[in-house]
Amino acid sequence: MALSFADIEQAAQRIAGHVVQTPCPLSIPLSEATGAKIYCKLEYLQRTGSFKERGACNALAILAPDKQKRGVIAASAGNHALALAYHAQRLGIPATVVMPTFAPLTKVNNCRKLGANVMLHGTDLAEARVKADELAANQQLTYINGYDDLAIIAGQGTLGVEIAAQVPDVDYVLVPIGGGGLVAGVGLALRNLKPNAKIIGIEPNRAASFSAAMEAGKPVPVKVRPTLADGLAVAQVGNNAFAIARALVDKIVIVNEQQISLAILRLIELEKSVVEGAGASALAACLCGALPEIKGKTVVLPLTGGNIDTPILGRVLERGLASDGRLYRFTATISDRPGGLAALARIVGEAGASILEIMHDRAFAGEDITTVNVHCIVETRNQDHITELRDRLQQEGFVSPSVPK
Repeated sequence: MALSFADIEQAAQRIAGHVVQTPCPLSIPLSEATGAKIYCKLEYLQRTGSFKERGACNALAILAPDKQKRGVIAASAGNHALALAYHAQRLGIPATVVMPTFAPLTKVNNCRKLGANVMLHGTDLAEARVKADELAANQQLTYINGYDDLAIIAGQGTLGVEIAAQVPDVDYVLVPIGGGGLVAGVGLALRNLKPNAKIIGIEPNRAASFSAAMEAGKPVPVKVRPTLADGLAVAQVGNNAFAIARALVDKIVIVNEQQISLAILRLIELEKSVVEGAGASALAACLCGALPEIKGKTVVLPLTGGNIDTPILGRVLERGLASDGRLYRFTATISDRPGGLAALARIVGEAGASILEIMHDRAFAGEDITTVNVHCIVETRNQDHITELRDRLQQEGFVSPSVPK
């Protein structure tokens, strides 16, 4: 069964009033940072914090009454599970979700609050899927694939319908790719409504299943490693999604963990938006210089979700600050006599940096017992400031600090 634009139009009518029609405002600071005219589609404003509600709402609404009564099940890293739990609860449909053990705690807890039966199983989505299929067969539950079910893809396509209406002069839409359902739906909608708009797919380098499928000519499994973009950590792109999207995607950009963390930081600082790694990946592609063609063009970034664990967010921000040159780690050798540490602190202070952490290492300081190694983390302004501080430390006779991470 093929998917048509008419299916997306019907999905838009079906979910109206049950899913938020999210705003898509112009971002002046992101436009200045990228040289493009950047609009952000704020999908994290959905009730459960992601675009996944569109597909879940549509798929559940068209489910036969007898299947609704028996219940549904899905394997998900979090956002599809949340969306399914919320709309199943709203419709009175029993829902079970199998989540990998690495799923963010906030998503697990929120699924349970929404009334879903949550089971943690497997180290990745593929292992969770095997368990979900087993439960579906044993309990006669309807499995709803979070990215490859045609009703799901149609629902996700409604995001493209809204983009076309909200940003009529759109030139590029940068779509994060995990299983491929979003890029398939959005791509199909925009090819019908804005045929000149370019669709750019964004993948994390630790889970680039769509790129692998494009190279092989069909969906193939890839090794998935832990990534900040956990919502995109799919080992094999969906068959239906790939069949639809392969002719719609104009270019694929692969981003790394450092680039994603920096994008999360930029969104917090410039947009005051807390966005998870999958949602920030589109901005990461803009900031890393992989898309010079967007300069001066009108670009839409779907900020697809905002469900990120607070502890993880803290670590991500630290990594973002480090990659931005605003945290610097180095080791220096100082005198282990009174005044040695003060001399180091004076140099750091005069350079305009601020010491955040410092640790003495006497056991491995070398043969000279009058000296000690100190491991320092300091707050700096940018990479140029780090270079200035490092040069100053060298001039004052300290051991060369390590290369900034």
